[in-house]
Amino acid sequence: MKTLIKDITNIQTGLFAKPAGIGELVYLQAKHFDEFGHLHSVLHPDLLAEGISEKHLLRDGDVLFAAKGTKNFAAVFENHNEPSVASTSFFVIRLTDNKVLPRFLAWFLNNPTTQTLLKAQAIGTSIPSISKQVLENLEIPVPDIKTQKAIVEISKLRNREKFLKQQIEVLRDKKVNQQILKAINYER
Repeated sequence: MKTLIKDITNIQTGLFAKPAGIGELVYLQAKHFDEFGHLHSVLHPDLLAEGISEKHLLRDGDVLFAAKGTKNFAAVFENHNEPSVASTSFFVIRLTDNKVLPRFLAWFLNNPTTQTLLKAQAIGTSIPSISKQVLENLEIPVPDIKTQKAIVEISKLRNREKFLKQQIEVLRDKKVNQQILKAINYER
């Protein structure tokens, strides 16, 4: 079965705010994520809660989609951090249909084929941006939950494999460089 994203979600833009440095809420920005959509920094509450509407507070399972710039990615918000809000760099996608897993939606949005399709429809030249309308009208295949879980797990394992291969290459380069330096030092 295929459906449009707008038929299974509510999409809202993130909040424009100026972090205060200290506060009760975490203000999530694109800089807090790596290119795979994983949080790469320790988050601290840096936004005051006063004046922030409850509708902007992120819920467990919300999918954040970075729609501005060249680094577009989707990440699933997990509510084990401090209360948080997303910046305007993100669309907050809240699933309304329990036939789709948040992690499957994020996988689909991060899929290279989907990314190519979205980037082709981005507007703006200096800072390309994917519009809410483009995102809403994106068609998503919806397999059964068991298949969605399998896809997410396979993707997770594949990403882990890529990471480990990269680490092996770093260690291999380090070893070769050490051997070269050792050989050079012996020649003297």
